[in-house]
Amino acid sequence: MARVKRRAYKDQEYWGRAVPGFGDPNARMLVVGLAPGAHGSNRTGRVFTGDASGGFLFPALYRAGFANQPLAESRSDGLLLKDLYIAAVAHCVPPANKPAPEELENCQPYLERTIQILKPKVIVCLGRIAFDRIVKMVSRSLTLTLSQKGRGDSRWAFAHGAVYALPASPFITHPAYLLCSYHPSQQNTLTGKLTVQMFDDIWVKAKELLLSE
Repeated sequence: MARVKRRAYKDQEYWGRAVPGFGDPNARMLVVGLAPGAHGSNRTGRVFTGDASGGFLFPALYRAGFANQPLAESRSDGLLLKDLYIAAVAHCVPPANKPAPEELENCQPYLERTIQILKPKVIVCLGRIAFDRIVKMVSRSLTLTLSQKGRGDSRWAFAHGAVYALPASPFITHPAYLLCSYHPSQQNTLTGKLTVQMFDDIWVKAKELLLSE
C-alpha cells in the first residue's frame, strides 16, 4: 500500500510499516481503534491521522477537551492529546480493512502491554472488533454488567453507548470501565449511523466515568 500511492499523495513519503499508538503517557483514558488506514496513518505514521475517520474523531476530542486542536494531518502538526491515549488492535494495514484473526493475535501483546503501562480508568472501544478484542483479553476472569438504557444484562454485547464495569484481571489491575462507540468510519458517519451528537455524547460519558468513584 505504501508503494502503490494514491494520486493525491504521490509525492509524499509513506510511513508504510507498523503504526504505534500515541498520546498522553499519563492518560487515564485509552481509545482503541481498528487498524491503520491505507492512505491515512499508513501514510502519516500516526493513528487516525490524515484520513476521514480521524477527521471525525479529532474534532470531537477537541470539543470534549481531550485534544489541543481539531486537525490531525501529520506527525508534526502540533497535535497533543490530554489525559487520552490512542491505540489499535492491529498495527499494520489489513487486507480489505479486515484484520485476520492471526493478525489480531500477533498484535494483542502490544495492546495488553499498553493497558498494563497506562492503567486506564476508561477504555473506549471504537467499533465491534476493538470491543471483541478487549472482551477476549479479559473474559476469562470477568463478569460484566451492561448498563444501557436502564437495562441490566450479564451478556457480552456491543452497542453504541454501552458501558461495562471491568474488575481486576491479568491485564487490568484496578477497577475500570469499558465504553462502546461505533467506529468513526465514513461507512458509519456518511450513512447517519454515527452522528456528531452521538459521538459527542460518548466523550461526555467518558468524562463522567473518569470522574466517578
